[in-house]
Amino acid sequence: MSKTRKDKFTTHSGNEVKTIYSHEDRSGFDPAQDLGKPGEFPFTRGIYPNMYRGKFWTMRQYAGFGSAKESNQRYRYLLEQGQTGLSVAFDLPTQLGLDSDHPQSQGEVGKVGVAIDTIEDMEDLFAGIPLDSVSVSMTINATAAVILAMYLVLAERRGIAWSQLNGTIQNDVLKEYVARGTYIYPPQPSLRIITDILGFCHKEVPNWNTMSISGYHIREAGATAVQELAFTFANALAYVQAAQETGLDVDAFAPRLSFFLASHNHFLEEVAKFRAARRIWAKLMRDRLGATDPKSWKFRFHTQTSGMTLVAQEPDNNVVRVALQALASILGGTQSLHTNSRDEALALPSEESAHIALRTQQVIAYESGAADTVDPLGGAYCIESLTDQIEEQVMSYLQKIQDMGGALKAIDKGFIQKEIQDSAYEYQKQIETKERLIVGANILNQGQGKTPFELYYPPEIIEKDQVAHLFDLKTSRDKQTVDERLNALGTVLQSGKNVMPAIVAAVRIKATLGEISDVMRDVFGTYTENIN
Repeated sequence: MSKTRKDKFTTHSGNEVKTIYSHEDRSGFDPAQDLGKPGEFPFTRGIYPNMYRGKFWTMRQYAGFGSAKESNQRYRYLLEQGQTGLSVAFDLPTQLGLDSDHPQSQGEVGKVGVAIDTIEDMEDLFAGIPLDSVSVSMTINATAAVILAMYLVLAERRGIAWSQLNGTIQNDVLKEYVARGTYIYPPQPSLRIITDILGFCHKEVPNWNTMSISGYHIREAGATAVQELAFTFANALAYVQAAQETGLDVDAFAPRLSFFLASHNHFLEEVAKFRAARRIWAKLMRDRLGATDPKSWKFRFHTQTSGMTLVAQEPDNNVVRVALQALASILGGTQSLHTNSRDEALALPSEESAHIALRTQQVIAYESGAADTVDPLGGAYCIESLTDQIEEQVMSYLQKIQDMGGALKAIDKGFIQKEIQDSAYEYQKQIETKERLIVGANILNQGQGKTPFELYYPPEIIEKDQVAHLFDLKTSRDKQTVDERLNALGTVLQSGKNVMPAIVAAVRIKATLGEISDVMRDVFGTYTENIN
């Protein structure tokens, strides 16, 4: 037998990769049942009949930093460079429901995203950007209801009907308890807010994607590709079932659900993962949750290339990693894509690095031919075998979580958190023992010199200016009216009525994100992780 580079080849999920795949690996394979046609159940080959032959995926670069005005300049630059959708990153205080003048916000204002305290900040953020023709995605969870309300009030100010708005709020708080930590309230009231958003948008903002259920942050925390799908779908089932329990018909809101996945370095596994995800979701929605509308069965997803696979050593190599991850996303059939910048292991993306990242997508779209046919790797023995394997393993995880009583019970028991921690530990150990090789980091690292390009850091004056603007707004508005609206919000929260109209009413009269969140804290309490 010929020598091999190592004894065993595996995917990042630990599945063995065979030397060669053949028809023998596809025994019992039924193309009609397992593949179908693109645009038809089970959507393995894509959710639309002609996929990118009709139009390319949305090129949606994730950006946000410093002040709303500074972020607006970056958005307008990216749109001028051919970006087709916006994706907003918020700073930690905004994610945690804290105004920029809160003591806990000190040092964090505008650092990892844009600071949004008021409707006036939202006005600055989207100045000169046509909300009725640009799709906007906002990565926000615990305070999603407030950010959405600000966006809706901004549309009102411009005379744009809510029915004309097209975009997404992430609104996926369960993954915060297991992967990111930017939660505020306990899980049950958080679910109540989410279902209120689903019901409100179904009636008032019909073209809005009310959730982007995220596996990305689960994967970036250390989960494998299989765990990424399993825990994402476990959370999705919890959301759908919670909405059904409020009386919402699944086919009334499910077509507006979307997903958010990561694309990592094992090219073959990532392509198979995306294909498996479509088939799993279609079966879950139709066969387990009783959805009858084919639109409810479609797994629509945004992909972001992996930040945690990018390294500080020889950062230009990250451009190559991102290109491969982006190509896997496209061959896997994504609807929307963000390509990370080469400097993200070091600092916020500079304008130059963001430009290269966007051009990476555009080169694949216009020059590679990858978008010219649907599911070009469909039918490949290796890809189909990996797709089947991932589906089987994901369904096994889902059964285990169901036996525990569902995602909330699994989170409460720490099961999901422990699985992610164990996988993260194993990943790091493989890097340190060189079982997993990272070019320029733990192999072929010839010493590091100066970073070959300029890094970007938000100016320190941003926090001072943001706090000053917030002070001016709070002292110039009608405080009595604000207090009345906030009191009315508290009453609605205690009554069990849909909370969105009251939040919109508070935003209209310039109540701040922190003030609205404080009312909700008073009613719902805050969540503290149970560490055993």
